Amino acid sequence: MDIKDEIIDAVVKDVISRIRIKEGGRAIPVGISNRHIHLNREDMDILFGKGYELTIKNHVNQPGQFAANETVCIAGPKGCFERVRILGPVRRYSQIEISRTDAFTLGINPPVRDSNDLKGSESLCVIGPAGMKVFEEKVICAQRHIHMSPDDADRFGVINGDMVDVEALTDKGIIYRNVLIRVAENFALEFHIDTDEANAADLKNGDMVRIIGINR
Repeated sequence: MDIKDEIIDAVVKDVISRIRIKEGGRAIPVGISNRHIHLNREDMDILFGKGYELTIKNHVNQPGQFAANETVCIAGPKGCFERVRILGPVRRYSQIEISRTDAFTLGINPPVRDSNDLKGSESLCVIGPAGMKVFEEKVICAQRHIHMSPDDADRFGVINGDMVDVEALTDKGIIYRNVLIRVAENFALEFHIDTDEANAADLKNGDMVRIIGINR
């Protein structure tokens, strides 16, 4: 295939992707994330005691994940939040996800990052019923993203790691730029944003958005 054929092939693929967006783009439900924390086994043991196991408060939309009954306190230079929910199950890495408004209250300035991209992020003290620990470089504002299965990704004409533009189907008509596509076999289709981003568009859990562009 010469350079001319490669250009034509790329254009055809882009057109097909945009057609798929128009055909299936009004079918992505919204999931709004309040401040929460993920814990690895080591940190669970420190905060709750050796071998402690999380108990399920309610299941969330992503298969195998749940909001736990257990909560912790997170504290920064200027303030703290009590009863911050743990999301289970126990992970390979610990991570705290907060909104920008939360960050102002706590007195920190976390970066916007994808999950587990933690180097150079912010730090907070975490206090549990059995102990406390300073979580160094474990605090982010989560990059808004869409969970998809491989079948969903094919239907929408996107691939893992794509950045897309998403329109909120509310009266405000907010458009979210730089929305990360995350594809995995065990993902359920869902657009994840934090409370600040949801409030800006008057979005609620279960509302719908659509993809209106792909930025590769």
